[in-house]
Amino acid sequence: MKDTILAAVVTRQNADKVQGMNSIFIVENETEQQRMALLLSRILKAMSHDLENGVTILVQH
Repeated sequence: MKDTILAAVVTRQNADKVQGMNSIFIVENETEQQRMALLLSRILKAMSHDLENGVTILVQH
């Protein structure tokens, strides 16, 4: 089974760090980022991984 990146959640000031994906969610701050990542991980049945650079990815393992 392959790991697949399903989405990225980034803060507005770090939006330029993620390109070439269909599912990029841009949020205003880290609190909103954490909440969005949590909700998306539940919906997509995926794991949320904080890259600690303003980018959180959702990966289906």
